Amino acid sequence: MFHRFDDREGSIGRPAQRKDVQLAARGRDSYSIQSVENALDVLEALCDEEEAVRISRLSQRLGMNKTSVFRLMATFENRGYVEREDNTSKYRLGLSAFEVAQKFLARMGLLRKAKPEMEKLVRDCNETVYLTVRRGTDVLFFDMVDTTHQVKIVSLMGRRYPLTATAAGQIHLAFDDGTAKATNRCTLTEDLARVQIQGWSRDHGVLGDGVASLAVPLFGSGGKLCGGLCMIVPEFRVPQDQLSAALLPELIETGVVISNKLGHVGHYLNGPKSRQHPPAKSRGKHHI
Repeated sequence: MFHRFDDREGSIGRPAQRKDVQLAARGRDSYSIQSVENALDVLEALCDEEEAVRISRLSQRLGMNKTSVFRLMATFENRGYVEREDNTSKYRLGLSAFEVAQKFLARMGLLRKAKPEMEKLVRDCNETVYLTVRRGTDVLFFDMVDTTHQVKIVSLMGRRYPLTATAAGQIHLAFDDGTAKATNRCTLTEDLARVQIQGWSRDHGVLGDGVASLAVPLFGSGGKLCGGLCMIVPEFRVPQDQLSAALLPELIETGVVISNKLGHVGHYLNGPKSRQHPPAKSRGKHHI
């Protein structure tokens, strides 16, 4: 068997280095293609809009010229990722984008295992429950099971909030390995330490006036944080002083069940290292 040798730069006698090894050492940003970045920026900006929008609005928002935005939108329209309203120049997301999202969600283990337990929790407590994941410096509310109450909070699904601002975000900061030191602010460090010790977080008025939320972490195999479970409650229905006692035990129990389904063996309530869950309690409807 013969080896290939490279005689460049004094490397005679050594097998040639594989090109893919050299490429792997480069940062991901070095592979970025600007035209693809622009296309994704346009698509993400369209996702953030609650109603159909004109090209001029997207152009202004993204700082791109209208011609470039128009060409990208025309390409997306041809592939079904955006749709143009009849007799207008406004665009909205198309069915192809929906199909891709549905395929992703169907294959996502976290959602498959969490959704049935979320549905059980909402049947018991009849308050809206969200599944959350981290996206950079934000927390994303990416799936939900809604309450049957006639008076309910506007859906937060698909919305992002700063990690430091919400109970759901603090869960990700406190339990995601290596991110608890994301800030040096003393007050937040104390908040995160408390969240780590008690194993849950809460906020008031962050997601809207008169809105409170409770959040617990979801762990997978090896104690890795996979996401968070967040319950959103209007305070007129469950006062602040009764929120934890009325709803927190069942939210924690559901977090335990989902974590077990994700492969987590252990607990979490006594800190991020031991990650201890409280003893499970039987579920029952809350009465205020």
